[in-house]
Amino acid sequence: MNNKAPHINQVAVTEYSVFQEFSLLVKFRLTSMVVFTSVIAFVLASGFTASLVDLVLLGIGGFMVAGAANVLNQVIEKDYDILMERTKNRPVAAGRMSMSNAVLIAGFMTLIGLTILGLFNPLTAFFGTLSLVSYAFIYTPLKRQSSISVAIGAIPGALPMLIGCVAFDGYVSYLALTLFAVQVLWQFTHFWAIAVLSFDDYAQAGYKIVPTVDGRPAKRIRWQAVLASILILPLSYYLYGYLHMNVVSFLCLIIIALGFTYYAVQFLIDKKEKNALHLMFASLLYLPLFLTILMIDQIF
Repeated sequence: MNNKAPHINQVAVTEYSVFQEFSLLVKFRLTSMVVFTSVIAFVLASGFTASLVDLVLLGIGGFMVAGAANVLNQVIEKDYDILMERTKNRPVAAGRMSMSNAVLIAGFMTLIGLTILGLFNPLTAFFGTLSLVSYAFIYTPLKRQSSISVAIGAIPGALPMLIGCVAFDGYVSYLALTLFAVQVLWQFTHFWAIAVLSFDDYAQAGYKIVPTVDGRPAKRIRWQAVLASILILPLSYYLYGYLHMNVVSFLCLIIIALGFTYYAVQFLIDKKEKNALHLMFASLLYLPLFLTILMIDQIF
C-alpha cells in the first residue's frame, strides 16, 4: 500500500513556506497597495495630525478586510484559477488548502478587520463591508457573465482612499470623493491593459470580462482607457484648488497625468503587446507618484 502524500502536496511542502502561502492567499502585493492608498488618504484628510496608532490600526483593519475579500475571491474562483497560468498556483486552486480552511481564514480576517475599522466610526466599517461584499460576491461571479463587471469592480477597488478619508473625517468629504474618482478612472486604464495582456488566459478560463470583436479584445476598451486617463486631468486641477497646492506640485500632477495619457494613447493606436505592457507599468507607477506628490506638497 502506498502511503505517500499526493505529489502536489509534496511540492507545496518543499516549495512554499507558510508566509508564501499566506501571501498568495491574500494577494499580498495587491492588498498592500490597498493599505498604502488608504493610509495616505487618511494622512491627507488629517492634515498630518494623524497619530501613529491610528495609522497602524487603519493599516491592519484595511489589510484584514482586503485580504479577506481576496481569499473569498479565490474560494469562489478555484475551479477557474487552475485554468489560468498566472493563478494556477494559488493555494486553494492548487489544492494545497481546503475551501473550508480558506473560508475560516476569511471569516476571522473579516471579523478582525471590520471591528478595527468600526473603532474609527460606523461609516468606515460600512464602506469596508461594502468593499468586501461588492468585490467577493458581486464583481467576482459577474466576471463570468459580462464585461460590466469591470465597472462594478472599480467601486471596491477605489473605496480604500475614500475609506481612509472617512476614517478621519467621519463623513464623505469632497476630498474623499475626488480621490475615489481618481482611483476609479485609474482602474479602468490599468485593468484594460492587463485584460489585453491576459486575454488568452481569461478566454481559456471562460471569463467574459473583456468585450470582444471577432474573438479579440474590442477596440472600445482602448478608447475607454484613454478617456479615463484624460478625465484624471480636471480632477488634478480640482485637487490643486481644494488642497491649496503650490504651482510646482500641480504641474507635477499634470505631467504624470499627461504621461499616463500618452501611454494610453499608444495603447489605442498601436495594438502591439508591448504598448499594453507599457501602459500597465505606467499605471503601476502613476498612483504611487500621484499620492507622493500630494503628500510632499502638503508637507511643505
